[in-house]
Amino acid sequence: MKIICDWENCKEVGKYKAPIEKDNSKNFRLLCLEHIKIFNKNWNYFENMNSEEIEFFIKSDATWHKSTKSFGSSDNFFNILWNNALEEKLNIFSTSNFKNFKKNQLSDKDRDALELMDLKLSSNWTEIHKQFRSLVKKYHPDKNHGNKKYEDKLKTITLAYTQLKKKFGKK
Repeated sequence: MKIICDWENCKEVGKYKAPIEKDNSKNFRLLCLEHIKIFNKNWNYFENMNSEEIEFFIKSDATWHKSTKSFGSSDNFFNILWNNALEEKLNIFSTSNFKNFKKNQLSDKDRDALELMDLKLSSNWTEIHKQFRSLVKKYHPDKNHGNKKYEDKLKTITLAYTQLKKKFGKK
């Protein structure tokens, strides 16, 4: 059984999909070769959009139209996760010996981050940055065949690095 072209008064076989709506790839009509060429020549995705809407669409296309936050943003997922992970009530680091650490200008979050990255309390920014790069190479999912365990470890390391960057990073 042949599918007939959806173009008015056409009896040719419809082989080519043409969208009915802009953003719905599931709704389409089938057209013959001659009519799909006409359709494509006249198709204007940006029809009925003003210049600001077109500019926004083009910019958001770089991120696949997903909303993004800057890494340092207070509502960034990693910052929220890190701040919540270090609260006393979660007891995430309760098995470690943080209370025995020598008191200095470091906050509990800074100490937790240093330990998580296997660094000494006396580490400087250069050592922190070097260790971070080393850990990223070690735990990156691409290097570990997408293993979720390594991906989660890398997220935690990134959170720790972000915390230390606030304290030690170059201003």
